[in-house]
Amino acid sequence: MSTSFKIKDIFADHWDAFLDQGYPIRPAVLKNVQKIIFCGEPSMGHALYYCNNCKRFKYVYFTCKSRFCNSCGAKYTQDRASSITSKLINCKHRHIVFTIPQELRILFRKDRKLLHLLFKACADTILTWYFNINKSENFKPGFISTMHTFGRDLKWNPHIHMLLTEGASGSKTVWRKISHIPFNMLRKRWQATLLSLLHKSLGSSFYALKSKLFKTYSDGFYVYAKPNMNTKSQDAIKYIIRYTGRPAMAQSRILDYDGEFVTFYYDRHEDNKRVTEKLHAFDFIKRLIIHIPDEQFKMIRYYGLYAKKYIHSSKLYLMDTITKKLFRKKYSNWRARLLLAFGVDPLCCSCGTIMEFIGVFQSSKNPYIENISSTLYNSS
Repeated sequence: MSTSFKIKDIFADHWDAFLDQGYPIRPAVLKNVQKIIFCGEPSMGHALYYCNNCKRFKYVYFTCKSRFCNSCGAKYTQDRASSITSKLINCKHRHIVFTIPQELRILFRKDRKLLHLLFKACADTILTWYFNINKSENFKPGFISTMHTFGRDLKWNPHIHMLLTEGASGSKTVWRKISHIPFNMLRKRWQATLLSLLHKSLGSSFYALKSKLFKTYSDGFYVYAKPNMNTKSQDAIKYIIRYTGRPAMAQSRILDYDGEFVTFYYDRHEDNKRVTEKLHAFDFIKRLIIHIPDEQFKMIRYYGLYAKKYIHSSKLYLMDTITKKLFRKKYSNWRARLLLAFGVDPLCCSCGTIMEFIGVFQSSKNPYIENISSTLYNSS
């Protein structure tokens, strides 16, 4: 089996022919696919470095910066994870997954504007429950919600991953530990909140489906809670990273590509059994592009104590120290990432001299590079 190809190669080989089929394509899809096809190509432009000692040149080709790109998406995930960990309060957190039934998924596929309601329904479900603990205190937890629109098999399955503090800050109380959450209640509250928001948005046409779903799912919509997480541990941080902004398909899951068919695997959620699937390139492309979000749609959102400062925010200890934050900021540029990941300085010439930045050479065909000169210069 060949492993020298990349997902971008599949798109490069078949995208034009796929477009000729006449499928309706969203603008965000057109833009992001165009980006990944040319990611790291000479046509994207490059930065030039020069060794004063042995007179060698080094070309650093620009990448696409798309979250949909497996290479650039990994960098996005790292940056987003750093942003999240810098906000985390030094307490235990709960990982909760809010799901919706099969009957509702098609609604969010047909009208992507409804996806905002998933975030709102999750937030309302949590905030109202904390408020009812003690209305005079109006307890506020901190939580971060991440949307995934894909299941392990890449099919359309929108759901929310939430990282929730096991505690909250009130109007008088600095911090109250709250480790027990009644999930039977949470399921029904999540169901009622979401269906109410959908009914309000869609009008009377939704009433029949709403009534059916209440009868069919009498215990509420499924809400899954991971075990308690100690955010002081590295394992917990890695766990957070895993669920923030990752691409729908990891390159490592593709077993073979023969130029026409793509073979990949996934571990089935129900029994964790490994399943291998073979799709025509067109069908593989279809499964991937439905998960490209529309422009300006925020896939990760902050709420409660993580959204803004409250009366006792200054009294709460954060997981990250100032030293850690400064270290991550200092080593967040492309050169430092490669050095930390592979132990090789990309700007160290074979003669041992550090190469100097010469300038940026941008192709007129590349509309995606903005303010790249100052960014590269400052990161060098």
